Amino acid sequence: MDEKLRLALYQPDIAGNTGTILRMAACLGIAIDLIEPAGFDISDRALKRAGMDYLEMAALTRHVDFERFEDWRRGEGRRLVLMSTKAALPYTDFRFEPGDIVMLGRESAGVPERVHDLAFQRLIIPMPGGGRSLNVALSAAMVAGEALRQIG
Repeated sequence: MDEKLRLALYQPDIAGNTGTILRMAACLGIAIDLIEPAGFDISDRALKRAGMDYLEMAALTRHVDFERFEDWRRGEGRRLVLMSTKAALPYTDFRFEPGDIVMLGRESAGVPERVHDLAFQRLIIPMPGGGRSLNVALSAAMVAGEALRQIG
């Protein structure tokens, strides 16, 4: 495994969020796995606008569906770490390892139960202010920062 960390986006709904995550990932040297179908055209102008010229720098792998992603992940021997509002363990209490794939679900619906069942660990971002969830791009940045801090 050559990458320290990967982020997987499960069927993202919003081009702007995906573009923002791709830009962040390019800047931080994080690979992205985009699991289709997306809720927008991958060549969508909003995706390009949010990602700016960083899209060309991003290490993006597209997977036509979750099954193909899962076959690839298992073949690589990588742990799947799922971010979920249904989890109990705070992401700051988890020990990330090189090669981990942190998955973020659809903005509108998260991920199906079968994906929850396949995760090595499910993590939550605590929200003592009482909110239901954060923007997916903001969540990706928070968790990626902590994982990279731990991994070094």
